[in-house]
Amino acid sequence: MSVDVVTFGCRLNAFESEVIRCEAEQAGLADTIVINSCAVTNEAVAQARQSIRRLKRERPKARIVVTGCAAQTQGRMFAEMAEVDRVVGNDEKMRSEAWRETRAVFDAGFGIESSEKIAVADIMAVTEMAPHLLDGFERGLPRVFVQVQNGCDHRCTFCIIPYGRGNSRSVPMGAVVDQVRALVERGHAEIVLTGVDLTSYGADLPGAPRLGQLTRQILRHVPELKRLRISSIDSIEADRDLLDVVASDARLMPHLHLSLQSGDDMILKRMKRRHSRQDAIDFCARLRRLRPDIAFGADIIAGFPTETEEMFARSLTLVEECDLTFLHVFPYSRRPGTPAARMPQVAGGVIKERARRLRAAGDAALLRRLAAEVGATREVLIESDRQGRTEHFLPVAIDGDVPGAVRTLTIKGHDGARLTA
Repeated sequence: MSVDVVTFGCRLNAFESEVIRCEAEQAGLADTIVINSCAVTNEAVAQARQSIRRLKRERPKARIVVTGCAAQTQGRMFAEMAEVDRVVGNDEKMRSEAWRETRAVFDAGFGIESSEKIAVADIMAVTEMAPHLLDGFERGLPRVFVQVQNGCDHRCTFCIIPYGRGNSRSVPMGAVVDQVRALVERGHAEIVLTGVDLTSYGADLPGAPRLGQLTRQILRHVPELKRLRISSIDSIEADRDLLDVVASDARLMPHLHLSLQSGDDMILKRMKRRHSRQDAIDFCARLRRLRPDIAFGADIIAGFPTETEEMFARSLTLVEECDLTFLHVFPYSRRPGTPAARMPQVAGGVIKERARRLRAAGDAALLRRLAAEVGATREVLIESDRQGRTEHFLPVAIDGDVPGAVRTLTIKGHDGARLTA
């Protein structure tokens, strides 16, 4: 059997899992399961551990390798699991030599003691990022990811991810353009630029290009590209070029996911965020003037330490004030080693209740947007014979079509979860 990769967490992990699969198979690994883990919440780590135990029961002869952010930050814990044969760091997982070494360890019969299982280096010592020109994506897959950045230089008080990903580093623009061009030539209709802190792109490169300049170069030099999409951004770092491209090029999709985290200024300060509530509202209003039909998603944390009911209410009303369509709600998760873990904590039951209310507000916002789409004409990327996505990332129920095609459809209604056309 070949290498199977089980992915947890973000879109960046989804891209990296494809790199892992290719590198591990080229190294000659077989009957191996790789867990590409996430560390953003305690629940994500627990899910990885549960998955490891289940997979070992189902495939007792398979080797299990754990990598990803949780492996980087909690490598010893995974190494001490009897089901785990190897723990590979977040930088190492992208390097062919790490997988060749893993095969050599397995072939030699080592990896029994937990200390011998760990191949995790200091992620903070990593200063460069090599591009990975993948050809492993299935041809014609409608939407694929291109990693342009990794790591984060900011230290939000709740976040463990910089310790799993290291400091910010970027792929040179020319290499990104080459990757996009190669993927378009293979028949992929939509490219999604992804990274840990996308709007910090380029600060470490000669000339310090910004994300807006990168998007301009892609759209200029790959005219055959049908759709370009940007994943999560930090609105306070959005540059003028990026706003200009949003306003002027229809191939850049009118959908942005924002890292907002809270709607209360005091909580934002305690989170060590760099924007205010009004900054978020003003950014959304400005983008809507540039591109009136734009859709926004956002990450919001419920129950951050010291959050009162009044503070939470400001997060709740931010959904309407920013006219958000997609809400990704995180119940606050205490991560040992972060400053927020030492702050006065909100009771677990209160966190769950606030998360429920935020999700309800998100569901209502999505319903409003679905209703507003009725009668509109949209360009729909066909993902499967049952579903497509509009430019705004809204799902559309369809009945039989060719995946990868982009169809002009009139929206007739919705079923509460998806548009019908």
